[in-house]
Amino acid sequence: MRSPGDGRPLPPRPSDGLRSGGAPAYQVPAGGAGAPTHKLPVASQVPEAPAPRTVPGGSGDEPPRAGSRVYGRERSGSSPVKPLRSGREPSQRAPRGPRKRPSGKTILKIVAGLLAVLLVAAVGMFFWIDSRLSGIDGVLDDYEGRPADTPGTNWLLVGSDSRKGLSAAERKKLRTGRAVGQRTDSMMLLHIPEGSDKPTLVSLPRDSAVTIPGKGRDKLNSAYALGGPKLLARTVETVTGIYIDNYMEIGFAGFVDIVDAIGGVEINVRAAVDDPLAGLKLKKGTQVLNGAQALGYVRTRKGGALPDFERTKRQRQFLGAVVKKAASPGILLNPFTSIPLAMSATDAVQVDSGTGAFDMLSLGLAMGDSPVTTVVPFGGEEPVPSGGTAIKWDRNKALALFDALKNDKPVPKNVLDAG
Repeated sequence: MRSPGDGRPLPPRPSDGLRSGGAPAYQVPAGGAGAPTHKLPVASQVPEAPAPRTVPGGSGDEPPRAGSRVYGRERSGSSPVKPLRSGREPSQRAPRGPRKRPSGKTILKIVAGLLAVLLVAAVGMFFWIDSRLSGIDGVLDDYEGRPADTPGTNWLLVGSDSRKGLSAAERKKLRTGRAVGQRTDSMMLLHIPEGSDKPTLVSLPRDSAVTIPGKGRDKLNSAYALGGPKLLARTVETVTGIYIDNYMEIGFAGFVDIVDAIGGVEINVRAAVDDPLAGLKLKKGTQVLNGAQALGYVRTRKGGALPDFERTKRQRQFLGAVVKKAASPGILLNPFTSIPLAMSATDAVQVDSGTGAFDMLSLGLAMGDSPVTTVVPFGGEEPVPSGGTAIKWDRNKALALFDALKNDKPVPKNVLDAG
């Protein structure tokens, strides 16, 4: 019998044959490459595994758990471990997925809703303004010999020296004086063409010598004093041959309120003005004028070789600036400015009974379109029966100007005011 360790292979044992299931037993190579170079420990040298721990309430056969440290505190192996749950806690919320972007249909609905709200508000404001307008009856009534209706739309715009609505303190501050009654301080004719041409704004000097129906030869502003808005409108139609479609009038108080309602108006003052009578002192250059300054600016007769001529220029300049700012989106879309403006305007202006909110909107759009501005051509003076002298119009140039407006044509350049 061979003993182990003598260098010769041992004969195979019966147990080294096929194992259960037919798999051959693993053959450990004896020597050579791949043979282990270290000795395996005998069974007596293998340490015994520790006895299994007994968990309270458990089966008693839970495997041992090594000590660990949890949140900086050492945990013994005997501490119970909370088993993991397959589901989530009731208080836990499922993670949110990516937010869905609004679809094109949703955006379209939102935009449509906003437009509908704006439309309703605009329509409501439109009817509210229309209900507040103060109409003067009979201003543009027909009469025998009245000019025929002409293409386009013609407005007679009148600024009166009415002190109505001004307190004694306000009259003193604005230097309006104590005059009673009501006279025309400025008159303009605005023609809005039917086509794409620009509107034309023409100043009618208040001291113009004209024939007043039923009254004779006198200054133009006397027509208002003698017969009010109706006689003034008829006089303008008679001397120009132009049919008047709409009439609008504003007094001193209303002018100041409108300018203040839109936060003042930026004006380029071409020459320094110092007029104690009008309570006005302005330096040359672009500046924002408040209501009181604006009133003094359009009324002063200081400056220029022809003070009244320069005055009409300032009136046209300022009217255009006021209407342009009032019709701007920054004013109209802001309820904090549009509502006070609407209230001031409807309280300040008077119109003929046939003029409504739609006509006022048309006027605002026309004035915001930077109209061509001029004054009736004139040359020389003539005495009038009421005393003093009046401005005499240049007949040929004046006729050329009025014929162009009457026929809805551009005004010839040779009759336009060069200034």
